[in-house]
Amino acid sequence: MTSEHDVPADVVERFGSYARETSALTARVHGRLAERLGLSQTDEKCLDLALRAEGPVTAGRIAELSGLSTGAVTGVIDRLEHAGYVRRVRDPHDRRKVLVEVTLGEEARSARLSLGAQAALAEVLSGFTPEERDVLERYSRTVIEAFRKRVVDA
Repeated sequence: MTSEHDVPADVVERFGSYARETSALTARVHGRLAERLGLSQTDEKCLDLALRAEGPVTAGRIAELSGLSTGAVTGVIDRLEHAGYVRRVRDPHDRRKVLVEVTLGEEARSARLSLGAQAALAEVLSGFTPEERDVLERYSRTVIEAFRKRVVDA
């Protein structure tokens, strides 16, 4: 029995192809940014995860989000700290806990903006009505949640 919400295989394949292409291009953007910041792609991606966190984050959370081991993340944080992009701070609520705080300077922030990813995204979104953007946002959030359940939370 099929329902009105069944998705034909060719549609799933097409969207899968779009997702793979977007992923490949995103990896290239992060690669260029890493190069500009003098970081490896792994270090830049972990810095990006820390940047998107709401305030300082634990090394364990970076490990969880990145899929890296806690030992590997310790090395990443050492390198990011040495480069001046993060610092280790004590958790004000539990002094035994160490948090990673982003200290990204203006030069690094402008390097992120100079790649034009935000401008390209704004240009693309301007071609859609607010209602269409609502659908795109719902789709994006749903995809992220589905992948998070299968990859991060598994």
